[in-house]
Amino acid sequence: MSFVPGNQQRHLRACMVCSIVQVQQRFIREGCPNCESFLGLQNHPDSVQECTSQVFEGLITLADPTKSWVARWQRLEGYVPGVYAVKVVGQLPEEVVQSIEDAGGRYVPRDGTVHDDDA
Repeated sequence: MSFVPGNQQRHLRACMVCSIVQVQQRFIREGCPNCESFLGLQNHPDSVQECTSQVFEGLITLADPTKSWVARWQRLEGYVPGVYAVKVVGQLPEEVVQSIEDAGGRYVPRDGTVHDDDA
């Protein structure tokens, strides 16, 4: 994530699947760098609204996901370097959860409702 000017911080959103934090326009312009293959956010503002949240807690700057214990702890291994939220509040639409599962993935909510022993 590049520098975000103070007047743009209110436009920050976190992906509800991977928890990466970007400004809303970047999600619309480029999609999610980790989840684009099944979320399809690029050029779809409605999908960005449904699959990202303005309500999140804590920030983690992840430089090397392959070597970071924090990446393992937050289930961020294999994701691109960037800024991630510790917790993301919100619920994905059921059809999005289904598309993740159809793609062979498993959706784990980022709001703290699922614990390590559940995942």
